[in-house]
Amino acid sequence: MGFEDRVVAGSIRPDDISRCREAVCIQTEKIYDSCKDKDCIEDARVFFGDQCIQRIIDRAIAVKATDAQILDVFADVEPVPFKRGFYTVDVRYFIKIKFNFIVPKYDHGTKVITRHGVIVFDKKVILFGSEGQVKIFKSHFVEKGLDTQIKSKLQQDNQPIAKVEVAEPIVLNSRIVNVAEIVCNGVLSVDQLPRSIMENLDEDGTYEDYENEAEDIRGDVEINCRRVVVATVGVFSIIKLARFVQLLIPAFDFCVPNKRCISSTDDDPCELFDTINFPVDEFFPPQILDFPGALETEKDLYKPAKGKCK
Repeated sequence: MGFEDRVVAGSIRPDDISRCREAVCIQTEKIYDSCKDKDCIEDARVFFGDQCIQRIIDRAIAVKATDAQILDVFADVEPVPFKRGFYTVDVRYFIKIKFNFIVPKYDHGTKVITRHGVIVFDKKVILFGSEGQVKIFKSHFVEKGLDTQIKSKLQQDNQPIAKVEVAEPIVLNSRIVNVAEIVCNGVLSVDQLPRSIMENLDEDGTYEDYENEAEDIRGDVEINCRRVVVATVGVFSIIKLARFVQLLIPAFDFCVPNKRCISSTDDDPCELFDTINFPVDEFFPPQILDFPGALETEKDLYKPAKGKCK
């Protein structure tokens, strides 16, 4: 078979099916069930790592959120009682948001103070994950010696695995609200956030940093916990339940790369530069007609709303 006749990764041609050479057995994760969702997290309480954040909130005229990102996702899978093969997937999202607080100054102007906060969002879904309990053990190859047994510890099993795919969140709104004292002392507090999450908020500085930054802020407002920041965020996600299984699949050939690696050398670095196309879009930004589906999206934006976020 010539090189031009080989089946390579990419689109399958009609005559490629006849070139299937063998059936191979592979061990992989099989998706047994999945769902997609878009959640509008409305007026979620924001937690800050800055110990002086309440002073900023109490003095702020307004607050604006600029961007958001997923810091971490915790997922827990448990079987549904009396419903064989089904499992609940409890998912907790930790979303980091950047906030710009507008505060008054002594010179009758305003000042912007930037801080990062975290909102927590929980959701539960029910998916089919099938049944089966198999423990999988492995050994580690050792040349010219006995293979290392991993101390007979469980290496892997085929219990359902939750896989959560999340697009970067969209900040829809943020504001400062007056709430009852009980809300500030609710079940979840900033001290209950995981250490890995809190470490992402340490970049906002210390008490001394705040004092230097806020020395020209006007007013001496009583510090209390009756003003908090809330944010509304949109999240797109896909949640899957998978198991490790052995699958029999058709195979055409080994996946041998069909192109040469391109690299630059100290002798001729311009050779690599010559392979880069001129970035036309950087100088002439695309118009709306260049974006697939943009016109349909624009029409949807002007449709009357059919309800509030849920």
